[in-house]
Amino acid sequence: MDITDTTFEAANRRGAAKKTAFPAVVAVRYDRRISRIVISLASGLQIAFAPRDAQGLENAHPADLIDAEISPSGLGVHFPKLDADLYIPALLESFLGSKRWMASQMGKVGGKVSSDAKTAASRENGKLGGRPKKVKEPAAA
Repeated sequence: MDITDTTFEAANRRGAAKKTAFPAVVAVRYDRRISRIVISLASGLQIAFAPRDAQGLENAHPADLIDAEISPSGLGVHFPKLDADLYIPALLESFLGSKRWMASQMGKVGGKVSSDAKTAASRENGKLGGRPKKVKEPAAA
């Protein structure tokens, strides 16, 4: 793929816009004491989160998280032992994963939530003999 000067300049402009819109990462570390990845931004903000909450890091062991590196742009963090990357603007926009991944995580949490309405419905259903059995349709000949 040939990259034209115009394409290259447009990419540089987009990168510069991102760098002005989001603070750069100045430090990243894994804190074993609290089992959190801690990212310090140039704005003074620190972000700390459990690896299980970040896409690509959910199955990581503490030893996999120690040698994290800041990307040259300052907008990303790379975990060499996992070959995983976190893009800070996306992390800040969608909380540690893509929209699709976050939706799947929220669905898991939502399905586990117990409410008074769910409890009452379950009791009523139990009084009626529980969930009805599925009836298999006879095979068409």
